[in-house]
Amino acid sequence: MPDIILALLRLIFLGLVYLFVWQVARAIGTHLGISVRQERKKGSRLLFVKSENQQGDELKVSDVTVLGRSDEADYVLDDPYASDFHLRLVAQENGLMLHDLGSTNGTYVNGRRISAPAPLRRGDTVQVGKTVMEVR
Repeated sequence: MPDIILALLRLIFLGLVYLFVWQVARAIGTHLGISVRQERKKGSRLLFVKSENQQGDELKVSDVTVLGRSDEADYVLDDPYASDFHLRLVAQENGLMLHDLGSTNGTYVNGRRISAPAPLRRGDTVQVGKTVMEVR
C-alpha cells in the first residue's frame, strides 16, 4: 500500500513540475512578444508592397485595427487618396475580415471594389488609393 501512495505522489510532483515549467515558458514568451495564439492566426499581417512612403512596412493585426489618413486612426496611411478612416481590419482565427468604412475612393481586394465585409486570406491584395498591401 505505501508503494502505491509513493508512486502517486511522484506522479503528482512531476505534474506540478511540468505545469511550473510551462508557466515559466509562457511568461518568457509573453515578455518577448511571442504568443502561441497570434502565431496560429493565418494571414494576420499586411505587408505594404507598393507605397510612396510606406513600402516594406508590415502591420500586424491582432484584434481590431482602423486604417486611414487621420492621426486618430490606429494605423496612419500616407496616401492622399485614403479617407480619414478608410477601413477596419478584424483579426479572426482563419485570417482577417476587412470592412470599408464608407471611403470616398473605395477599397479594392484582389482588384475588385468591395461594398460589403470581405474575408482576407494569405496572398490577397488590398488597395487603398495608390497603396497596395498583401496579406501574409
